[in-house]
Amino acid sequence: MPKMIADLLTWSTVANIIDILVVWYVVYRLIMLIRGTKAVQLLKGIFIIAIIKILSWFLQLETVGYIIDMIITWSVPAMVIIFQPEIRRGLEHLGRGSMLPWRKDTAHEVETRMVRELDKAIQYMSKRRIGALITIQQNTGLEDYIETGIPLDADVSGELLINIFIPNTPLHDGAVIIRDNRIAVAAAYLPLSESNMIPKELGTRHRAAVGISEVTDALTIVISEETGGVTVTNNNHLIRDLSREDYLKLLTAQLVPAPETDANPVATFFSDLTHKGGKR
Repeated sequence: MPKMIADLLTWSTVANIIDILVVWYVVYRLIMLIRGTKAVQLLKGIFIIAIIKILSWFLQLETVGYIIDMIITWSVPAMVIIFQPEIRRGLEHLGRGSMLPWRKDTAHEVETRMVRELDKAIQYMSKRRIGALITIQQNTGLEDYIETGIPLDADVSGELLINIFIPNTPLHDGAVIIRDNRIAVAAAYLPLSESNMIPKELGTRHRAAVGISEVTDALTIVISEETGGVTVTNNNHLIRDLSREDYLKLLTAQLVPAPETDANPVATFFSDLTHKGGKR
């Protein structure tokens, strides 16, 4: 047995394991990077082409195979052009080290500051009943929705968020989307949920918040202009009328994760809050 283990633990075997793990991690990060973008639909097209190629080879369809070969030959430069936004975003992530797991702790201070600035804006707008819709990108990309907004690329600050949502200003209608701890766009359009579970008294902002939570893992904050109540949605969960303590706990758990946390702190939070009497 020891000899067998020694034979298995050769450098060649270890190198192969490392090679597989590195490729698996890169593929996983690429999949997470393009989730929620148009690149997903393009990848489906690539899979269809690959299936047609295999079938043409198996059935000996030479003309079809030739056409598919030509498509594949020209697809490399075409993919560079089509996927340009995703490639640029991936290189930016790599340059900031955000794709490397051991670099996450270095952003702790930035994330803590972002929660503090969000709290400042929420408190101000809630007391004055200023309606607001703030979506924070998580793992799923929000490129399709970011494209509908007005680019800002600004640091997250309470003052800026307050000014964006002041009524009758050019940017107040729509959602602010925060990506990589920065305000990417304002006045963005989010998909409206068609769920019958949403209470009738909730308006368009709440339906948009639930809608984006149905198709992505984004965390969305809604401030009601009728009541000033704070609502948070995530992964198809909706919790209304959160106290300052509760929403700060949720934002901290999701945006400023501790080194060792539960697998899904937000789901745990929503579950606990619902059991304590939170509204869905």
